[in-house]
Amino acid sequence: MIPAPPPESAYAAVVALDWANRQHAWALSTSASSPPQSGWLDNTPEAIDQWAAGLAQAHPGGSIAVVLEQSRGPVAAQLAKYAHLVLCPVHPSSLALYRKTFRPSGAKDDPSDATALLDLFFRHPELCPPLNPDTVETRTLQFLVEDRRKLVDEQSRLINRLTDQLKRFYPQIPAWFDDIATPLVAALLTRWPTLPDLQRARPSTLRRFFYTHRVFDEDLVEKRLAAIAAAVPAVNDEAVLCAGVCAVRHLLAMLGQLRESIADYNHQIADLAKAHPDYEIMRSFPGAGDALAPRLIAALGTGRARFPTAQALQNYTGISPVVERSGRQCWIHYRHACPRFVRQTIHEWAMHSIPYCQWARDYYQQQRERGKSTHVAVRALAFKWLRILFRCWQNHTPYSDAYYQQALAKRRPASPPTVQIQWQSVAGFFKLTADYS
Repeated sequence: MIPAPPPESAYAAVVALDWANRQHAWALSTSASSPPQSGWLDNTPEAIDQWAAGLAQAHPGGSIAVVLEQSRGPVAAQLAKYAHLVLCPVHPSSLALYRKTFRPSGAKDDPSDATALLDLFFRHPELCPPLNPDTVETRTLQFLVEDRRKLVDEQSRLINRLTDQLKRFYPQIPAWFDDIATPLVAALLTRWPTLPDLQRARPSTLRRFFYTHRVFDEDLVEKRLAAIAAAVPAVNDEAVLCAGVCAVRHLLAMLGQLRESIADYNHQIADLAKAHPDYEIMRSFPGAGDALAPRLIAALGTGRARFPTAQALQNYTGISPVVERSGRQCWIHYRHACPRFVRQTIHEWAMHSIPYCQWARDYYQQQRERGKSTHVAVRALAFKWLRILFRCWQNHTPYSDAYYQQALAKRRPASPPTVQIQWQSVAGFFKLTADYS
């Protein structure tokens, strides 16, 4: 449910901005009936500042609505600092379909898009609600958790590249170590970049190396020493070895820097999340640990009026499916138009809740027994979790599994009484009687 925007008369003027990398096309009008003005704006802080000051001078004492296709990004961030400008973001798909309605040929250019944005605002203001920024702490947390996830994805990409390189000339390393992104493996590959280098080291040196890196399991150390002694080099091509050693060295350096960056992000996110008023609520849910609790805070924000119902939250997160009907056909499919990072957050949280919550585990297993795939079953579980999360979030109440089980038991219908049917002799005749117990 989209909040109703303020009436058109609340704005002294409306500006539609079609942003681009170098120049923005703009269209301005004071009402739906007045002809629009148009022009170009250079994408520099100085030009934007001069343009915003000109709007304030031309329309003194009133707010100016700025309609654009982004709610977050460089242009929105630069315009947000001006108090007299009210940002009214429009979903890019809405503008694309609106443009296609009047231009089936597919014709498109920036000035016409700005005019279309202006027309869309005046004809359908419910699609252009004013942007209501969350608190500084919440928005900072949103940026941090999203950027941290990008670093984690980059780390996964580099680990895959490192694994691919090692399989070419040093395949024993992925076999000996479950996680090749640890400082232990990085130190080993830095000191002994090839298998012959590793085999030339004395067993006492290797044993001391493992102890230094906190590997105190004697059986594991001896097993690795035996494997190192019995290993055979995969290749002897100097070209492959030279290129592989160089690639591994640089990949390890990048992974080390990423490891430090992610640790720094974790520290900042933890400090911000623990000081947030909703931290205890999110942290109380099963599976919402140090990584997912801040992401849940960032996903929901602090504005309770943003989601009037649990269904609105389910639709926003992309967990609820989409139903399409045409004639006699009806199909239900995955929701595509949603914040991808938010949907990923809810999906991962539901998956992590399975080992820590009995009813969640039972429900997931029930879905799997019905033939649902893993991700479909997790989304079904997330759909249930969102209803609980919504109620706890709205009431400012941490989750209690015992309280939820009690509430669930009250909602379940009472079991029907046990009925025993038997024959009974009455006045010489046999009659069926029912005994309710």
